[in-house]
Amino acid sequence: MTDIGQVDLRNLEISDYEELKESMIAAYENWPGAYWKESQVKKLLQIFPEGQIAILIDNQVVGCALSIIVKYSHFSDNHTYLQITGNYSFNTHTGKGDVLYGIDVFIKPEYRGLRLGRRLYDARKELCENLNLKAIIFGGRIPNYHKVSDQITPKEYIQKVKQKELYDPTLTFQLSNDFHVKKILKGYLPGDKESKDYAVLLQWDNIYFEKAPEKISAQKSVVRLGLVQWQMRHYKGVEELFEQVEFFIDAVSGYKSDFALFPEFFNAPLMAKYNHLSEAEAIRKLAEYTEEIRDKFVQLAITYNVNIITGSMPYLDGHNLYNVGYLCRRNGTYDSYVKLHVTPDESKCWGMVGGDTISIFDTDCGPVGVLICYDVEFPELPRILAEENMNILFVPFLTDTQNGYSRVRYCARARAIENECYVAIAGSVGNLPKVENMDIQFAQSVVFTPCDFSFPTNGIKAEATPNTEMILIADVDLDHLRELHTYGSVRNLKDRRKDIYDLKLVKKSGIE
Repeated sequence: MTDIGQVDLRNLEISDYEELKESMIAAYENWPGAYWKESQVKKLLQIFPEGQIAILIDNQVVGCALSIIVKYSHFSDNHTYLQITGNYSFNTHTGKGDVLYGIDVFIKPEYRGLRLGRRLYDARKELCENLNLKAIIFGGRIPNYHKVSDQITPKEYIQKVKQKELYDPTLTFQLSNDFHVKKILKGYLPGDKESKDYAVLLQWDNIYFEKAPEKISAQKSVVRLGLVQWQMRHYKGVEELFEQVEFFIDAVSGYKSDFALFPEFFNAPLMAKYNHLSEAEAIRKLAEYTEEIRDKFVQLAITYNVNIITGSMPYLDGHNLYNVGYLCRRNGTYDSYVKLHVTPDESKCWGMVGGDTISIFDTDCGPVGVLICYDVEFPELPRILAEENMNILFVPFLTDTQNGYSRVRYCARARAIENECYVAIAGSVGNLPKVENMDIQFAQSVVFTPCDFSFPTNGIKAEATPNTEMILIADVDLDHLRELHTYGSVRNLKDRRKDIYDLKLVKKSGIE
């Protein structure tokens, strides 16, 4: 034991990482390479900073307790460490969970015997009570079991530790801190040679837990989508366009939809008055309406109590012309999204350029993503959003031919399966003979689902009549997605071989 200095307990910070790493390497000296990477610690601090607790002596990190919150019914007692942590991605963490799950506790060896671990556990218990969670649960190692594994079973070992016939540095400590044994887990943490790949599922019950009543503002499980299959028609001015927009929002709201989705470049008819100009000049004139239209959508979202995905519109920023849209929330806030991949035609005819920001958006119905038309044909983008817990991907599109539409449709359908999410696509129909480069449109709006037992066998929740102006209303159940992530026939997100391949952003974006 070393001399003890000033002891402090506080939330972990990313600046602590090097000291944390040093402490963990020392704590798991018999388990080479068993330490958290900086990116993993950063992710924990992003999603649940209050759950990451450090203990310091003389301002140096000598131990730590790391935790997430899970909906325990999605896992049951027969789970592995990889499952509970989402293959170390921590995507299993949810603010709507009911259990504080401990994923690691360690103390630097020279500071053991000072009851520092008890302080970490007490801090966890206090956090569990403050968050009104049912319990603390974790899989505890039994590092001394290898010494007697050829003589007694894990069950006998646990009993002897309980009766204090044997001592185990981890289990003995946990039992003394009011944790009770729920189950013996085999294969919980492969590679734990000291525990012979066994673990003990332990639980501490929060006796102060109170089941919260249903709140009016509670996040919904079933979300209603309203897709606008927009008819291109001529308008005398922006006020006539607003009349048509409000008509559809009123109709979608009347069905108590949570989201209204408009197509890409739905406002293109306003270019008719500029048909005497070049295509590049005409669309820049159209861009002059964008902020006015955005502000109108913000007002309508509040008035009709519906979140609106505004499709997309041209936006001029200096000399750069972008394809942008807005998520207008019913609480009066809004965010923007931008098309990253412009088509050859958009570049050639309009001089449009792609943006460089991809973002997940928080809503009162959970996290959603938006990709404009061509972007959904690049599987990397939805995967990045899926790793940020996206439930629904909205895709406003504009296609002139059935070939172009098929590319969007089948790629969107694939994105729903591979990212285990819902994908809603909405496009425009009809023709604009007086608008160059926007003559004809082909569309069939659809809501796609993953393909598993809780969903339609063909992966189509609902679809509109092709090339007909209409709205499409569909309910999507977010609980079905959560069940799929854990119990699906196949688990596309969890089963990725990150030991062979991985995906990362190479440029700073809206996702940190």
